Amino acid sequence: MTVFRLTEELIFPHPEWADADGLLAVGGDLSPQRLLLAYAMGIFPWYDRDSPILWWSPDPRLVLFPEKAKVSKSLKRVLRKKIFRISFDQAFSDVIRECARVRLEQGGDTWILPEIIEAYERLHYLGYAHSVEVWHEGKLAGGLYGVSLGRAFFGESMFTRVRDASKVALVVLAGFLRSWQFHFIDCQITTEHLKRMGAEEIPRQQFLELLRKAICYPTYCGRWSPSPDSPIASE
Repeated sequence: MTVFRLTEELIFPHPEWADADGLLAVGGDLSPQRLLLAYAMGIFPWYDRDSPILWWSPDPRLVLFPEKAKVSKSLKRVLRKKIFRISFDQAFSDVIRECARVRLEQGGDTWILPEIIEAYERLHYLGYAHSVEVWHEGKLAGGLYGVSLGRAFFGESMFTRVRDASKVALVVLAGFLRSWQFHFIDCQITTEHLKRMGAEEIPRQQFLELLRKAICYPTYCGRWSPSPDSPIASE
């Protein structure tokens, strides 16, 4: 199938026109307007330093419904011990940079390039991108970040420095989003780790229909400040 080349015009082809791997388009920019349009259409950027900007809409799509998040017995014990402190939107720049840094330290490559960091920091400033921070002994131990539109949350990346920290971030986020009646967390690409935590694959067509309904609701812009007793997923 044809991979579409974007111009300065703020437009994307329909996600159903993506190729078998989910690649839909190439080029364009990372402006807030284009990123928000992409997410609203079920499209996200993902590329490396040797590539132009690539836009994807895979089929199937991995999603986590907040009410279906799974918390293992061992993770429940960790949560009960309260060894971590959780915050939202307190260290967004640190979280996104740690997500990139950990991958590089592990000998891999990262799509979280300087221009990606700048673009998502801009979305955070505008109130659309959010982070969950997990602190241990006063230091950032793990976390995740993503984008919120309507009642959909699009997870971008997570990291951990202390065992279970990223899992804690995800289950706390799921519980918080459940309390706000969010419809789903878009996990984008399938991983066994996320499937073990309750994420499931659904056809792209079904995902786009769920997305269409979710973005009809107002977006909770600005910094998120959940109460200390916000529910934990699968309590």
